[in-house]
Amino acid sequence: MRNRRYDSIRSLREAVSLLIDKGDGDQALRMVHDFVERIVTEPLCTSQAFASRDLDQLCLRIGRQNLSSLGVGQEDPWPLRTSRSRIIYVVSRLQRSGGHSRLVQDFIRAQPDKDHLILSTGVGGPSDEDYLSKLYVDDDSVRFMAAPHKDLQSRLTWMQSMLACSQPEHIYLLNHHQDSVAVAALVPELGLKGSFLHHGDHHLCLGVHLDHLTHVDLHPMGYHYCRDELGVDNRYLPLTFEDKHFVPVQTEFASGGCLTTATAARSNKVEIPYYVSYLDTIPRVLKVTGGRHIHIGKLTPWGLRRMRAQMRKNGVPEDRLIYIEWTPSVWKSLQEHEVDVYIASFPYGAGLTLIEAMGAGVPVIMHQHVYSRVLSGLELAYPEAFRWADPEDLLAHLVSLEPERLEREKRLSRQRYEAFHRPEILQAYLRDPDSIQLPIPPLMSEFRPRYDEWAAWAESQLSFSRLVYRFAYRTWRRLRLLLTNMSLR
Repeated sequence: MRNRRYDSIRSLREAVSLLIDKGDGDQALRMVHDFVERIVTEPLCTSQAFASRDLDQLCLRIGRQNLSSLGVGQEDPWPLRTSRSRIIYVVSRLQRSGGHSRLVQDFIRAQPDKDHLILSTGVGGPSDEDYLSKLYVDDDSVRFMAAPHKDLQSRLTWMQSMLACSQPEHIYLLNHHQDSVAVAALVPELGLKGSFLHHGDHHLCLGVHLDHLTHVDLHPMGYHYCRDELGVDNRYLPLTFEDKHFVPVQTEFASGGCLTTATAARSNKVEIPYYVSYLDTIPRVLKVTGGRHIHIGKLTPWGLRRMRAQMRKNGVPEDRLIYIEWTPSVWKSLQEHEVDVYIASFPYGAGLTLIEAMGAGVPVIMHQHVYSRVLSGLELAYPEAFRWADPEDLLAHLVSLEPERLEREKRLSRQRYEAFHRPEILQAYLRDPDSIQLPIPPLMSEFRPRYDEWAAWAESQLSFSRLVYRFAYRTWRRLRLLLTNMSLR
């Protein structure tokens, strides 16, 4: 039954309900997981479907059934702790890079007077435990625990056992889109206070409709969509970032030299099927500016080869692309490389790195996605930031830039960070959520979906070569997860 595909939510709901009635929680969890996995790996569905109340209710039914079979007298997973309050973070996996990891770090940093227990389901793969252990090696107030590498129902049982005996002050749910285990674990019958942090926000994501949790949206686009379109009673808490200070510098461009641009994003943000390719556009940027481009974030080997091939085609020397796979601080890297302007990633925007750029006082350039406000992220930036849809407009803007405009935008960029993204905002929210009275940036009226361009792009996704690519990609994801789990057993 696992490999069967369902062409409607209704038929999927009926099949999962049958499994729940038979007591097969593992297969029910797997079926919900696999359905969402197919949706999030289908480019045509990206930023089109964000939530499913039916799927969330199925997860809760599975969770309730599993909770009823738990034994009593579970032991505290973190005994002999102090009398300090305990905060729990339920995650799918944490990696060295990625927004989930940074968000958890920010919440921990903002609450130094509490103990912090991170519980991972391992759905989607194992966490980078080596990185986490080094990160908190001198901090005994933080502990990471991972579910056993068994079937999904065993992970659910482990997670509910941990939650039932931990007595946390608050639980924060930061699940990956398809993590049916994490969502099933947090049933209201546990009687625990918690929040759903809507960070898996550009695909169909489980957990959006968990009404017993406080729904927190982390950017204006998500807040307006969830409230206005999905009818969710939500809160707005902007992403925040530790202030590493604005350091004014006299860049080469300000002295009459060439422009230095930068983008921070991994391959999952920029190597995505789209009508405009990041890998092809940056070489053109380098050609017209005559300067350097700093790319921060790991690209696939073939993506990097493609970009360098396009540089050769445009007559751009290879050393003008500075490729940095990973850095502990995008903020500091932008300052060290004296970046003049930050080009936000496309087709998928990256919220935290954009905030780092604005905190560093770097002017930003935003891409208007062909159909999605969420993927555009325009409302995150200061309103005066340049926005482009056609690559020719981007190139023309870069050629026309003057040092005076960049100096003005440096101040606007830093002001935006100070108004919405300082860590003090998160600290105040965690002390008293009702104390935060930030204005929620309105949706930009200038945003106009280009459905003709989307139609042309969507039709191209139905070609044989794209279907083969999609099959290969999904197979690779399954094989990678299978091999990873086998190595851990």
